[in-house]
Amino acid sequence: MATGYLWLKAFHLIGVVCWFAGLFYLPRLFVYHSAAADQVSRERFTVMESKLYRIIMRPSMILSVVLGLVMLGIHWSALASQVWIWLKVVLVLALLGYHHYCGRLIREFATATDPANQPHSEKFYRIFNEMPALALIIIVLLAVLKPF
Repeated sequence: MATGYLWLKAFHLIGVVCWFAGLFYLPRLFVYHSAAADQVSRERFTVMESKLYRIIMRPSMILSVVLGLVMLGIHWSALASQVWIWLKVVLVLALLGYHHYCGRLIREFATATDPANQPHSEKFYRIFNEMPALALIIIVLLAVLKPF
C-alpha cells in the first residue's frame, strides 16, 4: 500500500475516533440535561452540548466522511460489488442522521423554557445513548471481517 493511502487511512481513523467520542458523550449529556432541576445546570449543559457538537463532533464527522469517501473512491472498482461495504455505507448514513438529530435536540434543549417540556424523557436518552455503540460494533465487524 502506498504511504499516502496509509496517511489517509490514519487521519480517517483519527476522525472516526473523535467523532465517536462525541457521539458517545453528547447523548450522555442529554441524560443529565433532561434530569437537571435548576436553571444554572440546564444552561451549563446547553453550553457543553453546543461546544461539543460544534468544536469536536462536526469537524471530526466531516473529516471522517470526506476521507472515507476518498478511500472508497480509490478502491471503488474492488469494493462496489461487495455487500459489506454497502451495509457499512448504510450504517454511516444512519450515523449522519443520528448526528444531525443530536444537533436538533441541542436546539430544542436550548429553547425549552420549562424543564417539564423537554423534547424526550430521561429514559429515552438512556436508550438513545446506546445507538452509536451498536453501530460502531457492526461497522468494525463489517470492515474487519468483510463477511459478505
